[in-house]
Amino acid sequence: QVQLVESGGGLVQVGDSLRLSCAASGRTYSNYAMAWFRRAPGEEREFVASISRFGTSTYYADSVKGRFTISRANVKNTLYLQMNSLKPEDTAVYYCAADRVASGTVSPVRANDYEYWGQGTQVTVSS
Repeated sequence: QVQLVESGGGLVQVGDSLRLSCAASGRTYSNYAMAWFRRAPGEEREFVASISRFGTSTYYADSVKGRFTISRANVKNTLYLQMNSLKPEDTAVYYCAADRVASGTVSPVRANDYEYWGQGTQVTVSS
């Protein structure tokens, strides 16, 4: 069992930056590929970014590529999402997720691949 707790959300203006954090506990953190997903009001949950067990592989949705950066600090059991140049369409609840994988290079992008989820943190970008 892995417990995930997100933090760092808030209300910001267009063009601002935010850094989300996801603290993990319960199991060996480095055994898990990690990801961020988001769900906007009235929309389906969508993939944002993922990172492999040791951070050697990352993958981004086209909508955030070049603006968002996913990273992890295994010594701190923490996942991050640095979000720059925020847009109103980035408004959503952001969730972190964990997927136990054997490979050190995979970073899955499908929500169904992830077994553990946090409760989410709200990000609102005001124009």
